[in-house]
Amino acid sequence: MKKISESPHNSAISSPQFHYYDYVMAAFVTILLLSNVLGAAKQTYITIFDESYIYGAGILFFPIGYVIGDILTEVYGYARARRVIWVGFAALIFMAFMSWVVVKLPPADGWTGQGAYDEVFGQVPRIVFASIAAFWAGEFVNSYVMARMKIWTQGKHLWSRTIGSTFVGQGVDSLIFYPLAFLGKWETQTLFIVMITNWLLKLVWEVLLTPLTYKAVSFLKSRENIDIFDHDTNFTPFQTKI
Repeated sequence: MKKISESPHNSAISSPQFHYYDYVMAAFVTILLLSNVLGAAKQTYITIFDESYIYGAGILFFPIGYVIGDILTEVYGYARARRVIWVGFAALIFMAFMSWVVVKLPPADGWTGQGAYDEVFGQVPRIVFASIAAFWAGEFVNSYVMARMKIWTQGKHLWSRTIGSTFVGQGVDSLIFYPLAFLGKWETQTLFIVMITNWLLKLVWEVLLTPLTYKAVSFLKSRENIDIFDHDTNFTPFQTKI
């Protein structure tokens, strides 16, 4: 396996022929869109020590996006993960726009599903904006921490990088989403409890999925025959060039 320092001047990896990069990108965008469409529309709860805590159903699948983000950064490097984040960002904006247009179209005579359509797809602009902003910031922080920790740990202790980056990235995601979406609408104590509970549940998911992350990373590195370290990478999020 070739260990390579990612650099804009390194022609050896400037345009590699990866076999699985596009598939991982597709999986990332699919999880992102479905967890926002299907998961955001339903609230459920979990009972811990006779106390019920409400959370969005999307939390069951949205953290998988962070796992895939970890895999992208670990295997393909920050620059390629950055491109995938921007693809997901664009897809999320288009989904929000398309949902708005479709909901606003006048229903045909005799069609009785408009109310349900409004309920599921007619999310308020404030929540949509909060979701997009939180995703963008959280994913970039997650990828940055993952890439930096890989250098600090010299590529060892993958579990520390996946959990550490998720701890920070999901923390940023939650700190942005819940205040932007619900501050002033929920009581402050309720907002704080829901925010912390959701953050911890996402972190637990990351821990539980660590064995699968190891298998996926091992498979991809062996098949792509490359292991990228971001020693000289430009970590600005505001570009898509590799």
